[in-house]
Amino acid sequence: MAWKEKYKIRIMSYKLRIKNKIIVILGPTASGKTKLAVSLAHKYNGEIVSADSRQVYKGMDIGTGKDLAVYKVKSQKSKVITVPYHLIDVISPKTNFSLAKYQKLAYKAINDILKRGRRPILVGGSGLYLQVIVDGYVLPASKPDKKLRKKLEKMSKEKLFKMLEKLDFKKAGSLNESDRKNKRRLIRYMEIAKSTPVHKMIQPLERNYNFLVIGIKKDMDEIRKRIYKRLIERLEKEDMVGEVKRLRKQGLSWKRLESFGLEYKFIALYLQGKLSYDEMVEKLNIAISQFAKRQMSWFRRWERQGRKIKWIKNKIAADKLVKNFVK
Repeated sequence: MAWKEKYKIRIMSYKLRIKNKIIVILGPTASGKTKLAVSLAHKYNGEIVSADSRQVYKGMDIGTGKDLAVYKVKSQKSKVITVPYHLIDVISPKTNFSLAKYQKLAYKAINDILKRGRRPILVGGSGLYLQVIVDGYVLPASKPDKKLRKKLEKMSKEKLFKMLEKLDFKKAGSLNESDRKNKRRLIRYMEIAKSTPVHKMIQPLERNYNFLVIGIKKDMDEIRKRIYKRLIERLEKEDMVGEVKRLRKQGLSWKRLESFGLEYKFIALYLQGKLSYDEMVEKLNIAISQFAKRQMSWFRRWERQGRKIKWIKNKIAADKLVKNFVK
């Protein structure tokens, strides 16, 4: 390829990155991500693209904190309008949903939003979901291996992790504490490692997007208070236990419900009589707080890998960053 053609391609790529500006809002659970993202979307002609590993499932509304009422805002003419959102309620909870599938659908939504002249706003707390979009990784298209899964499910998390270390030491070393203790994810990593050459597992992909990554920074004591308050509201006012009962009636096994973790796991254990109500509330509150800490650890690690995150404490600071970014 002649140098003039290469130069033209680089110029076009640069122009696309300048044009294709995407806002990312991240933070731990209960930090107010959705409310901030909706406010910015309403002001800057935006649409929300969810980056939550559980909000993709239909019928899992309360436990995943979809807060769909937050998407309704008042226009200048005092009319109630709904800020458009994507990647929420896209699949049955009976169906497995892969990271590769999420990436494909998220890029499709982002490109559609940009084509219509609107602003994509990626929001969520699932670090891996955010990273595969922002960093643009090519994910292997290996299909689930049912025989291998059946064999691996009999093994402990510790044994699975050691096996992964032998197959792909680099991948195993990159996992955070949450992933190391997540049997379902470890099994999937094993499937990929066995079916894909290590050097092809994750490759950076050049994409013509320009990201502004904003992180909500709150004191962990405040986060813990917000987590507990929200938990009690969801249990006592929003009938979160009833939601799990309905999912069970729809045919989800206890094992499947527990695999979703946090709210679904502990409420499922309570409904099976394995925990009392008070034990369920106490253990769930602790588990969600620990999850929030792991989320922050993920974001900090992402920063160490080179991703710039603009940490803010309030809406005013976020608005200032976005205003300068989109002009």
